[in-house]
Amino acid sequence: MTQYQPIKRLLVANRGEIAVRIIQTARRLGIHTIALYSDADASAMHVRQADEAWHLGPAPARESYLDTDKVLRIAQQANADAIHPGYGFLSENSDFANACAGQGLRFIGPSGAAILAMGDKSGAKTLMEAAGVPVLPGYHGADQRPDTLRHQASLVGFPLLIKAASGGGGKGMRRVEQIDEFDAALAAVKREALAAFGDDRVLLERYLPRARHVEVQIFADTLGHAIYLGDRDCSLQRRHQKVIEEAPAPNIAPALRRAMGEAAVAAARAIDYVGAGTIEFLLCGDEFFFMEMNTRLQVEHPVTEAVTGQDLVAWQLAVAEGQPLPLTQEEVVLRGHGVEARLYAEDVEAGFLPASGPIHWLHWPQGVRIDTGVSAGDAVSPYYDPMIAKLIAHGQSRAEAFARLADALAALSLGPLVHNGPLLLRLCQEPDVLTMAHHTQWPIPTEPLAIPDLAWPLATLWLASRTGPSPWQQAPGFRLGPDLSLTAAVRIGEETRVLTLIGRTGLLTWQGQEYPYELHADHLRLLRSGRWLRCPVTPAADGAWVLQLEGRRIPFATDDHRHQHHDDHQAPGSQGASAPMHGLVVALLVEAGQSVSRGQPLLVMEAMKMEHQVRAEQDGVIAELLCQVGQQISQGASLVRFQDAAREGAEPASTEQESA
Repeated sequence: MTQYQPIKRLLVANRGEIAVRIIQTARRLGIHTIALYSDADASAMHVRQADEAWHLGPAPARESYLDTDKVLRIAQQANADAIHPGYGFLSENSDFANACAGQGLRFIGPSGAAILAMGDKSGAKTLMEAAGVPVLPGYHGADQRPDTLRHQASLVGFPLLIKAASGGGGKGMRRVEQIDEFDAALAAVKREALAAFGDDRVLLERYLPRARHVEVQIFADTLGHAIYLGDRDCSLQRRHQKVIEEAPAPNIAPALRRAMGEAAVAAARAIDYVGAGTIEFLLCGDEFFFMEMNTRLQVEHPVTEAVTGQDLVAWQLAVAEGQPLPLTQEEVVLRGHGVEARLYAEDVEAGFLPASGPIHWLHWPQGVRIDTGVSAGDAVSPYYDPMIAKLIAHGQSRAEAFARLADALAALSLGPLVHNGPLLLRLCQEPDVLTMAHHTQWPIPTEPLAIPDLAWPLATLWLASRTGPSPWQQAPGFRLGPDLSLTAAVRIGEETRVLTLIGRTGLLTWQGQEYPYELHADHLRLLRSGRWLRCPVTPAADGAWVLQLEGRRIPFATDDHRHQHHDDHQAPGSQGASAPMHGLVVALLVEAGQSVSRGQPLLVMEAMKMEHQVRAEQDGVIAELLCQVGQQISQGASLVRFQDAAREGAEPASTEQESA
């Protein structure tokens, strides 16, 4: 029987929102918290909230958060008696877990042996087959020769997935539709897997085109108890990365739900698992198949907390102290529905390019849980995952939970950093999502949204306010009539409208409705449907402005300023390719003197854990490669120069993420 050993000093070997999440629970339990930080995180929220903080090293993760020797040395110097790795970084590093045990430090997670067993996806499938857990047909053998893999692919059949054997988080994964695509996809997976996990072994799986991604939260203690705490549906994905998660998984019969939960517990018992873990299944009709096990706390754990009323980090700490699980299986009760949206710094309309930069304003909505590692005045670093926050809503029903999340996303005000908030709001209102008609390959809509109609009068008010204390006073470019009307030509994007507004200071009439409003130095406030909307406005080039409304960035100007809006990564008049983000060059696909055509891939960059292809946007001949493999590149740096770079009007290269 394990002896109870209280944790007194906890080192959190992570950063961002998960580090803050762990620190908050630990401090509530009276545990002294120790943070780690890189040069880029010296003033980060997790550093500010911890009881003490230690410097790790330079910004790149390999030189700081992934440096196990530094982490363990600091743990000893800080007299820590336990280390919580969060998720990502060292959380599924079996060598690190073993090293912690070797130094007398409690690793908040399973044993190194359990991590190793499930971290190898090929070996994990073999273990699951032996434990009677359904496994997807495929190949997960030791022979990794390209010819062998190609032959096995033909036996599995197409379409199929090539997956990194040590992968996770959607990295190192490609869908292949036919045999002549296999070699290129295999090379891409191996390259990405080696860079991300230090292991280029792969496995092959039958591809299920309309499957749901359903996962089961399990917990086991050192006393032999193992239970499951419901399930989650994570089918809303982009490039195999989760976007919105919910619990419990909708539209599942009780018998099937119980069968998945019992299979998940059987999987955990097969490797003598201890702590929090997640068993991921693909669900097709009434059949489910084991995909993988995540031997750590999941990003989406808050939705399980929402419906169980439990603190899973507190459970992790209790298990590490040798305590029994707080509940038996019979005592687990699910109440209502939880849904979580992942707010990322990324430009959806530019192909989901990751973004980085400062956050000048940030106002979180009320009525939902916010898990974040940033506040106004902080910045999203180009060195790490671009997650800004997670917004978690709970309701008595699924419809109520989604409605609350949608209200929160509509009220979110964050900038000037570009983010995916508008897409998340759109997903919360999509009929296919609300009726649970989506699946893992459901195409997430990315085409530009229509400009909110309210943007036009707000832009007009703002432009008028720039010329005097009240937009209802006479100003150049605006006409004030006897009926207190305001007329102006306003340009939003490529469209110009001549608007006539009626009202008075503090009250706007638009399309038959009255809206109280306030004008401030850097934002507008408008009362709509009983709720004040805060709409920041920031200056842009050529006298134009950018309005933040319903999570969208809307450029506008008077018609006198024919403002042409471009994505930050474009450079009209240049011919070649420049870096659209900070990143690492991982592959050069062309050479000097080579002729290329529009749309042809030029090189591959890795940024924020994802690969991005840089493509030519015009025909031409490569004059010079201005970068090399392994080089860290700053945003805007020139990558490739064409021979006729001086030609007027040439278009830049485009960038897109590699699609599975």
